[in-house]
Amino acid sequence: MRVVSVVGARPQFVKLAPVAHAFSRAGVDHAIIHTGQHYDPMLSEVFFEELGIPAPDVHLGIGSGSHGHQTGRMLEALDDAIPGLAPDWVLVYGDTNSTLAAALCAVKTHLPVAHLEAGLRSFDRAMPEEINRVLTDHAADLLLAPTSVAAEHLADEGLGARTMVVGDVMTDVLLDTRDAVAGAPSPLARELGVEPGAYSVATIHRPQNTDDPARLRRVLGSLAAVGHPVVLLAHPRLVARCAEYGIPLLPSPEDPGVCGPSPLDGGGCLLVHRPLGYRELVASVLAARGVITDSGGLQKEAFLLRVPATTVRPTTEWVETVDLGWNVLVGPGPDLVSAATRPRPEDTGAAPYGDGHTADRVARVLAERAG
Repeated sequence: MRVVSVVGARPQFVKLAPVAHAFSRAGVDHAIIHTGQHYDPMLSEVFFEELGIPAPDVHLGIGSGSHGHQTGRMLEALDDAIPGLAPDWVLVYGDTNSTLAAALCAVKTHLPVAHLEAGLRSFDRAMPEEINRVLTDHAADLLLAPTSVAAEHLADEGLGARTMVVGDVMTDVLLDTRDAVAGAPSPLARELGVEPGAYSVATIHRPQNTDDPARLRRVLGSLAAVGHPVVLLAHPRLVARCAEYGIPLLPSPEDPGVCGPSPLDGGGCLLVHRPLGYRELVASVLAARGVITDSGGLQKEAFLLRVPATTVRPTTEWVETVDLGWNVLVGPGPDLVSAATRPRPEDTGAAPYGDGHTADRVARVLAERAG
């Protein structure tokens, strides 16, 4: 059996790692196509190196652009790349433009498509990721759902016959990485002098928070108003938008962190840092008192590490994190500040995202259904 994985962005590289290892154990002929959607080395190459992922067989080098331009360039390049590899399955991951482009390319060339992380829904059609998820699920032949809630969404859309609940591969890699870095010092504590257990890790990158300069200033001002140090990991989109809007917040390469009163009001301690490799991120979150983010993946990673999350969005795909009390959805302003300083919730033994063996299950299901 030959499987072609198509990936292009940081969350997909993390998901790819356990799958690639499971395919190797199962003797699956596995080829990897990297679209180049994320081209910053800290959001791309470092994950392949740290997580032991084989180098991509094909690198398309698409780069950034508007959703239409980027997806269109991917479709054109994938149309040349995928059929020649003669896969039994084209495996797509998550909800990025790379996901949608690969699914469309495969289905139009009559190649079987499996969607890993199928069935997630925020029910917010303003999110490009929501459109990507829905269209990919309806195009795919096999829907590998991470949770029973995701499977219910697919059944509601008439896709139950194509659905199988396998768990979440992010759980596989996160638990392995957590165990590998257990006891290691936090890179952020070491580099910036923040006290372990007394700082929050923040990531902001979604268009709804970065493409409106007034809202971006409110978000950053809220981070600056939190009553403990907040370390903001500077995603390339955030860097570009701050530069475009003249927001004097981000560090130079020579000065990776700045601590002091924010120029955007507040008066707390807001530090800005380069993006982290995956092991560095897990070690830093483990030592944090909380996470503030608009990332889907980091909300769930925080829950799996039992670190409270504050999500700067009105909706989430990972509803279990909210239902179990480990995640709060907020907008910028006092609600964000209050949520980021709330007490830690009571511990829970709930495991809605699988047992850490999802990738082996995926390999087995694809082999059983090949052809």
